[in-house]
Amino acid sequence: MAAGKEIRGKIKSFENTKKITKAMEMVSASKMRKAQDRMRAARPYSEKIRSITANLSKANPEYRSPYMRMGGQSGATGFIVVTTDKGLCGGLNTNVLRSVTNKMRDVQTAGGKIEAVAIGGKGFNFLNRVGAKVIAHAVGLGDKPHIDKLIGPVKVMLDAFVEGKVDAVYLCYTRFINTMKQEPVVEQLLPLKAETIEASADQTHNWDYIYEPDAATVINELLTRYIEALIYQSVAENMASEQSSRMVAMKAATENAGNLISELKLVYNKTRQASITKELSEIVAGAAAV
Repeated sequence: MAAGKEIRGKIKSFENTKKITKAMEMVSASKMRKAQDRMRAARPYSEKIRSITANLSKANPEYRSPYMRMGGQSGATGFIVVTTDKGLCGGLNTNVLRSVTNKMRDVQTAGGKIEAVAIGGKGFNFLNRVGAKVIAHAVGLGDKPHIDKLIGPVKVMLDAFVEGKVDAVYLCYTRFINTMKQEPVVEQLLPLKAETIEASADQTHNWDYIYEPDAATVINELLTRYIEALIYQSVAENMASEQSSRMVAMKAATENAGNLISELKLVYNKTRQASITKELSEIVAGAAAV
């Protein structure tokens, strides 16, 4: 019964796969809760530094930070692409990289150049495949984002913008909405829009600040922290999205493996029954001949 033996082997293989995907689903569910807590814990800091930056910007309107300057002449556009280091998370990376590709195509159609910073192994490999100029990257971030690993690559892009080497910088990541839904985002990070910052300002008070050592230093440092907070938040959102997407993908894989096992068992039983029926028919035919 060679066919039956082959089917038994397939059933065993799918059962082993089902155990692995079930274990990965449970691990992702545990990590997802931690990633969501970490993402929500980072929001108060981002909101507070945005509010302080807005109040400082309004209090000293005569100074304009280089992060808010408009219009460059370099013809280059920067992209900070946030993806995962690992796969098996559904279409998470595919969706955000498709959005990045569309935006890059628009820039190149207009005659612009591309410079990119990759955060995450999948995005780094993708940018290398498409021939984009990668000026910095950070991979192997693990399950918890660390700001010290992000500052270096991000500073390279910020310095390029301040020096006029790139005219605009876009932040590309996956925003976490809920466990079942995550959406790819490609939003302008630099130049900072005044209306976006001022929307967080305290409209009820006109604060008067004393700057030490001077307004330019204080505002530039705060805007740098603000940009870093935005990028850290995007990485935290992407990691929460990764664990949610992986949990859903592994749950679907486990269910599909169970369905395949049921179908294979049905085929195996039918094959075994047909083999037994054939043997009985041969025995009865032999007895009748005798």
